[in-house]
Amino acid sequence: MDLSVEAYSLTKDWPKSEQYGLTNQIRRAATSIAANIAEGYGRDSKGSYQQFLRIAQGSLKEFETHLLLSVRLDFSSKDEADRLLLECDQLGKMLRALIRKIEAS
Repeated sequence: MDLSVEAYSLTKDWPKSEQYGLTNQIRRAATSIAANIAEGYGRDSKGSYQQFLRIAQGSLKEFETHLLLSVRLDFSSKDEADRLLLECDQLGKMLRALIRKIEAS
């Protein structure tokens, strides 16, 4: 959820013309990560949980892509993006470890 909060903070001063474009896309991708983890956790089976964790991984990659695009479009600084990409990397490692743990149990 921290990444979602940071996505909203990052995009709050982006051009209004992007409100329904990249701003919306990056916010939706970030919130989708936490939402899919939560939804999967609430399911009745390990298989469903793993599937939702994989969807969260996809949303994480989507967020990273939008973030890189925001730098190319000069909406975000490279320093901001690098800091968030580091968080994404850590979150991705946690997701992969959780999926492996569920598979092994």
